[in-house]
Amino acid sequence: MQVNRHSFPRDSIQWTIARLQASLVRLINRRTILLLSILLLTGIAGTLWSTFQLSSNLIQSQALQNAELYAQAINEARTLYSSKAVDRVKTVAGVTITDNYTQQAHAIPIPATYLIELGETLSQQNPGMSVRLFSNYPFAKRKQQGGPRDEFEREALHFLEQNPKQMYVRVEPYQGRLALRFAQADIMKPSCVSCHNTHPDSPKRDWKVGDVRGALEITRPLDSFMAKTNTGLGGIFAALATLSLLALVGVGLVISRLRQTSKELELRVIERTAELRRTNQKLAEEQEKSERLLLNILPPPIAQKLKDGETNIADGFASVTILFADLVNFTELSEQVSPTELVALLNEIFSRFDRLTERYGLEKIKTIGDAYMVVGGLPVPRADHAQAIADFALDMQREIQQFNREYRQECSIRIGINTGPVVAGVIGTRKFIYDLWGDAVNMASRMEAHGIANAIQVSQATYEQLKDQYTFEPRGLITVKGKGSISAYLLTGRKQSY
Repeated sequence: MQVNRHSFPRDSIQWTIARLQASLVRLINRRTILLLSILLLTGIAGTLWSTFQLSSNLIQSQALQNAELYAQAINEARTLYSSKAVDRVKTVAGVTITDNYTQQAHAIPIPATYLIELGETLSQQNPGMSVRLFSNYPFAKRKQQGGPRDEFEREALHFLEQNPKQMYVRVEPYQGRLALRFAQADIMKPSCVSCHNTHPDSPKRDWKVGDVRGALEITRPLDSFMAKTNTGLGGIFAALATLSLLALVGVGLVISRLRQTSKELELRVIERTAELRRTNQKLAEEQEKSERLLLNILPPPIAQKLKDGETNIADGFASVTILFADLVNFTELSEQVSPTELVALLNEIFSRFDRLTERYGLEKIKTIGDAYMVVGGLPVPRADHAQAIADFALDMQREIQQFNREYRQECSIRIGINTGPVVAGVIGTRKFIYDLWGDAVNMASRMEAHGIANAIQVSQATYEQLKDQYTFEPRGLITVKGKGSISAYLLTGRKQSY
């Protein structure tokens, strides 16, 4: 692969990536042996793993099949004994069928006892193998031997009671050896129901046909199966091990020649990666700065619309609350301090107001000189916009008082509030601003302009929104340009109940 260096500026990310790609392709073309060796080792490892898994599956499959055959044979023997022996003996006078048959003359065991003793005999003749019949309802004489002994048997009984036609199988250590444990349900048959419900020692007297009496468990150690299977697989493993050794020797010879080249390539990749990371970090930092700047100018939903490519952004809001605030004697203050001190004091005051804006979830619209404008209820509508503005205005007064104490000033603030519909949007393409229009905005401005220093004057519309939760002093009628005489109120605080 050839890369035209003149098609990429040397200081560009694309040119760096292209050079790295070209170097990697040339290295791959020259090191075919290494790739073949890796593929060979991968294939051998996969074969070894697959063979191991296959042998493991075969061992478990053989053990499970063996256990199923034992279980089938035992159940057939029990059925045969019950139908051919027990049923015929019932008609013979003087012969008793009992679980305690060894203590009585002319007695034979019941089918369950026959099955238990058959399992014990099989277990003795097959070292490591275990055949057990157990139940949650063992006879009192067999309570210790006939009940579940460990977690497997308890879980097996619970599972088989819910799923009597299925089997419960698990491979786990048993008596120090890895073993397959197989259990199937012991179903209550018609010939057994009467006996179990009438026997004087029976722990349960309401058995029905089809109930799960208990479980037949067959445990087979897997080491004997593993020995037989591993014998057949030994030759395959030996051949694969020899092939792996030869492959590793060949790969080692090739790798010794590639080591130096690999180190140089690794260093180049590290250097280029570091350069790319630094470039990406700078880009991310610049993008973050732009994002912060945009969010300082516009509300997040409006900023997102601009980023999405919308050009005409204007929305109507049926009800919002607008606040205008003005520092009353700031002009006199400007004559007493230097311009730098004046700007610092104004910045301190407006920064305090900005923090209140964030606290109450309001939208700061703009500042003009020593005037501050904020609105509640947009760009995301909210039902409590009037209350939020009222709390904000009361806290503005407290902030001014705190400012005067800290800076030994005598600033006062005049606040005007109005509630009504507005249109909000972005105007301009350079130094754009998010602004409001509407008669409600003009009325809020008039409330501030005709207000009283250190007081919060609200219109009739705002008063109607807040009169149940806040305290007011009626100011009476005031004359407003373009509106004539209107009622105004002075917000003084919150009601105690609120």
